[in-house]
Amino acid sequence: MPTQECATSLCESDAQTVSGRIFMPKFLRIGVHQSNVSGYTSKAWCVRCVGSAVFLKWGAVEVQGTGAARKVYWARSPQEKTIRCRTAQRAQDYTKAAIARRRNHRYEPLTGPIANRRPSAARNAELKQALATILIVDIVGSTAKAAKLGDARWTRVMGHYYAAVRKELKTCGGREVVTTGDGVLATFRKPAAGLACANAIQKAVRTLGLEIWVGLHAGEYTISGGEMVGLAFHICTRVAAKARGGEVLVSSAVRALMTAQAAASLRDHGMHRLKGVPERWRLWRVEG
Repeated sequence: MPTQECATSLCESDAQTVSGRIFMPKFLRIGVHQSNVSGYTSKAWCVRCVGSAVFLKWGAVEVQGTGAARKVYWARSPQEKTIRCRTAQRAQDYTKAAIARRRNHRYEPLTGPIANRRPSAARNAELKQALATILIVDIVGSTAKAAKLGDARWTRVMGHYYAAVRKELKTCGGREVVTTGDGVLATFRKPAAGLACANAIQKAVRTLGLEIWVGLHAGEYTISGGEMVGLAFHICTRVAAKARGGEVLVSSAVRALMTAQAAASLRDHGMHRLKGVPERWRLWRVEG
């Protein structure tokens, strides 16, 4: 599941019991625990235990405002699921285990409500298409590092990591689309800006003892209902998956849009099959 990092632990006392019903807190996964960040996307996850039944709700959310004025909205209708347990005790055990898993994925308890965003004129507008350079950055071996450092230290490291990534995105004119696990997906108007940002992020996270891999692809996407959708995002994910630790790989579509001088920093990385994507693709590795 997509984090405001939080070292806050959740124990049984966090649950509220009303008329025999146990209401557990909602959770928000954002990436960096700081209340002065606004305008990003994430995921939320909610659980409620009622008797022998467990009710789950999860989905993408948008976070607007900061501090006490922060508001969280469902970006689209959330998914829902009901788990029927044979006994109330099993339902409570299931709930506690599910909450523990979310804590391990660095979800923070969310005390405020998640509102249903009213459709705006922009969201009801006709489909719009745009061309952008897409960047995906992810941490190499994050699970092993988290296990080695422990929850508290890893939470602090991740807070610095997301802060560093967002700082470079702002400097290079990138637009954060969504956090994906321990990674970030962003868009740029020009490929040179995306490459510059990838190199800057690499240098910044090395000071945290982290290694990343990065993929870039250029293509069209559609803005539908305020969301970005399109095959280009999936292709970029597959390009990033081909990178090794410390590598920045770009697709031939990115290279084609670059100037001759900027393209000189790219080295042929050969033809590759991208999982689920038609045909073979030539990839290029950023040197220096």
